[in-house]
Amino acid sequence: MVAIYVTSSNAAFRPWQPLMGVTDQRIERWAADLARPDHHWWVAEVGAEAVGFAGVGPSRDPVSEQIGELDTIAVFPRFWRRGIGRALMARANEQLDRDGYERAVLWTWADYPAAAGFYPAMGWSRRELYRDGGRQVSYWRTGS
Repeated sequence: MVAIYVTSSNAAFRPWQPLMGVTDQRIERWAADLARPDHHWWVAEVGAEAVGFAGVGPSRDPVSEQIGELDTIAVFPRFWRRGIGRALMARANEQLDRDGYERAVLWTWADYPAAAGFYPAMGWSRRELYRDGGRQVSYWRTGS
């Protein structure tokens, strides 16, 4: 999962963040995140290869048990534009509804052009709520 996250983030977010590597510290952090009992995670596979993953849980920003959060969605770049991200997002949206969240939030880079098309197509709306000095923007979804 760490390799997917690092490769995807480096390809997508190069203008906004420094390049990352797969490190022992990052592996330990992800192992702890993936084991959190209040989160749900899914892995997309092509053949026998894990090519993407997504996870949801309670919101960390704003902190609220009534608001869900798309924690992460990442796909190896060579598998972009094949419907894998859409399938993962659809599953994440279903779980947010199943968990009873009335609303859900995700955070991404404010100037990330792919977000402007992908997230609204999946039922999320950009709100002019920023963090990190205006570098990150939120998208929100209302449960069904």
